[in-house]
Amino acid sequence: MKKLMLGNDAFARGLFEAGCTVVSSYPGTPSTEITEAVAKYEEVYAEWAPNEKVALEVALGASIAGARAFCGMKHVGLNVAADPLYTASYTGVNAGLVIAVADDPGMHSSQNEQDSRHHAIASKIPMVEPSDSQECREFVKQAFELSEKYDTPVIVRMSTRVAHSQSGIDLGMRNNIELKPYKKDAGKFVMVPANARKRHYDVEERMQNIKEDYKFNSIFNKVEKKATVAGIITSGIAYQYAKEVFGDEVSFLKLGLVNPLPDQLLIDFASNYDEVYVIEELDGIIEDRCKALGLNVKGKEIFGCIGELSQSIIAEKLKGIVNKVKSFDEDVPVRPPVMCAGCPHRGLFYSLSKIGATVMGDIGCYTLGASAPLNAMDATICMGASISSLHGFNKARGEEAEKKTVAVIGDSTFMHSGMTGLVNIAYNATNSTVIILDNSITGMTGHQQNPTTGYNLKGDVAAKVNLEELCKALGIKRVRVVDPYNMAQTEKAIREELDVKEPSVIISRRPCALLKYVKHAPALKVDNDKCKSCKACLKIGCPAISIRDSKAFIDHTQCVGCGICQEMCKFDAIGGKQ
Repeated sequence: MKKLMLGNDAFARGLFEAGCTVVSSYPGTPSTEITEAVAKYEEVYAEWAPNEKVALEVALGASIAGARAFCGMKHVGLNVAADPLYTASYTGVNAGLVIAVADDPGMHSSQNEQDSRHHAIASKIPMVEPSDSQECREFVKQAFELSEKYDTPVIVRMSTRVAHSQSGIDLGMRNNIELKPYKKDAGKFVMVPANARKRHYDVEERMQNIKEDYKFNSIFNKVEKKATVAGIITSGIAYQYAKEVFGDEVSFLKLGLVNPLPDQLLIDFASNYDEVYVIEELDGIIEDRCKALGLNVKGKEIFGCIGELSQSIIAEKLKGIVNKVKSFDEDVPVRPPVMCAGCPHRGLFYSLSKIGATVMGDIGCYTLGASAPLNAMDATICMGASISSLHGFNKARGEEAEKKTVAVIGDSTFMHSGMTGLVNIAYNATNSTVIILDNSITGMTGHQQNPTTGYNLKGDVAAKVNLEELCKALGIKRVRVVDPYNMAQTEKAIREELDVKEPSVIISRRPCALLKYVKHAPALKVDNDKCKSCKACLKIGCPAISIRDSKAFIDHTQCVGCGICQEMCKFDAIGGKQ
């Protein structure tokens, strides 16, 4: 049976068919839908963990116990999970362990452009890379076999375009894998130095064995000999782009196993062509390996290492090889990201901007507070960094900074990695003010539950962390809650907490405006007779407000009646119902 599926959905189907029984992940675009999709299969236990490190440790624990397990994350999440990842390479597995890492070339929803193949190489863990939905399903199933055969975790590298594009897949039946016996083996799983030294030899031998076993054509690596004009070595989505451009006019070496790379296959393929091009997104890892083998290939000097590739880019860069390339005359209009109409963060950021606060930001929807017209953010680094960097900033600049500098962090991000930063503030004592933006959901990645919402991944009632009590337990005595729709109250609270000489937390609490259970007030309208065209209402950057015929105009299809614009208007021109 064939079915059209997103790459992430096909990945989840592969997990199901492979007999995976335990899944623990942290949401991160473009990987999120894998775990959401696999959670729909009753045979699979799936959860959201507080962060990627915990998620991978859960999956590794399940593998040691004898169950096939999976952990998914985006590329920056693998940085968080690097600690258990590198040691899991030494311990190996009992049942198969597969890890998905979704890279984001072009940084569509990320703070950096990272090539996760470096983690695979450094941790000495095999990595496979599918190029379409069918391969997502098939490579996942093969990754479990690879994992168990060679006693290793296996990383599957996804990318934004593979994860979020659709193609047909062949559906199969579930392979119900029995729980493997667990046997105590301290030499394998207790990574004290004496055991780890021995296991390192196993890691090196394993990688050599994989390289030898996959040195020729395989389910992962395939040679497509079509012509002698030129040879292209590629992998992942870059293969699809190049294939669309060149079709059968060049020969391809398509790599699915990208760590370890098949040296002999690279040598044999390149020997057939005078011109060999390596097409890969981000860093030149395949290219560097080819050159280390003495092969004359061209790659990054043509394509560069910044941004994602496309059919048009490849066609333009290699137009001398083939000339029949499709072109598109019309450009897609740019659509800059913006906080939604009624977003609870808008009033909070306007208050911070009005105060002139220095704002150490974090990762979430609220990062959009850095954009015009609010311009209310000074730094954004990584998950949880807002609180830690606030402490460092205040320690460096002293009382002057303490009176005007805050950290902003979402409820989900606070649970991910913000708590330890707050402990540090309490323990090492700065007069720092932390604002937790509690919108009752993990908003940025599409409304996933987290430990503060009271529900788990499957929507079942779960333990709910009380943020007020948690902050107090972490050593913060001053904790208060504000409604960001009430900007006067919010501004007053910020000014008061900045003025005190001890650490404090403000919880800005209002559910995300897009949550289905949120009941909105009627849309507001503008009284054109009262409107003075002062444009004060535009200062909050609400997408529902624009200027028409020199007067403010509110789009009733977007407005949720939050009232923020009413607070901005000094002429009482906004009100009523549409």
